[in-house]
Amino acid sequence: MKKLMLTAALALLPFQGMAQDLPARIQAGGVLTIATNPNYAPITYKDPATNTLTGVDIELGEAIAGRLGLKVVWEEIAFAQMLPSLQTGRVDMVMAGMGDTKARQEAADFINYMQSGAQFYVAHGRATEFSDVSAICGKKVGASRSTTWPDAIAVWSTANCEEKGLAAVVVIGTEGSADARTQMKTGRIDVGVQGSETLPYFKTLEPDTYAVVGEPFTTALVGIPFLKTDDGVALRAAVKGALDAMQADGSYDAILAKYELQGNARRPITENMGQ
Repeated sequence: MKKLMLTAALALLPFQGMAQDLPARIQAGGVLTIATNPNYAPITYKDPATNTLTGVDIELGEAIAGRLGLKVVWEEIAFAQMLPSLQTGRVDMVMAGMGDTKARQEAADFINYMQSGAQFYVAHGRATEFSDVSAICGKKVGASRSTTWPDAIAVWSTANCEEKGLAAVVVIGTEGSADARTQMKTGRIDVGVQGSETLPYFKTLEPDTYAVVGEPFTTALVGIPFLKTDDGVALRAAVKGALDAMQADGSYDAILAKYELQGNARRPITENMGQ
């Protein structure tokens, strides 16, 4: 019994150390204010049955705060206002599946805690037609025009179709990922593209509707942004320490596995590695 108590006490030491290194105002208030935008299932969204916040980012955020001895206050903020809200001090950090890019690194420093990628998918009934990813060549492929995916599809087509003597992909810009799914279901496009982290949720929501084709054909790092101030640097170090500890004890993997996102794990946790 004494040995077990000693082991438990030792296990708490890293977390106590991280809590002591928190910015003084956060440590004194006992609250971590995190911005999110719950329209990005399964990363951050509202549970349809209870209308409560849920998702990977929500569970990770609560777990991080718990390890730092803090309570989370979630602020629902429009995505475009998240970095400005960080800079004005309205929030301490952001958890909304935000991509880490060089442009965003000018305003904030990022912890890279997950990775994403553009993923081809087709209607479930046509899965056998696309057992080889080269079957996409010559087909109509749709993706949200507000993302970088249409350009990424064109790059993929050049390397995997035209340069191999196959017909080029016909790239169709859609009004969003929901529009791409609708167009695929109605046969206006053959193949859709959306983030690899979102497809498991939609496959669960609409069973036997979608089939993934191949592996993600791009890689993007998902990050938690922090201010570049002394407080921001201290908080970033504490949060990274909590995430490292969660990877070490398996709780990080358990959260991702709950949402079928094991393939989106980022190991090791990095900082400012987005392009």
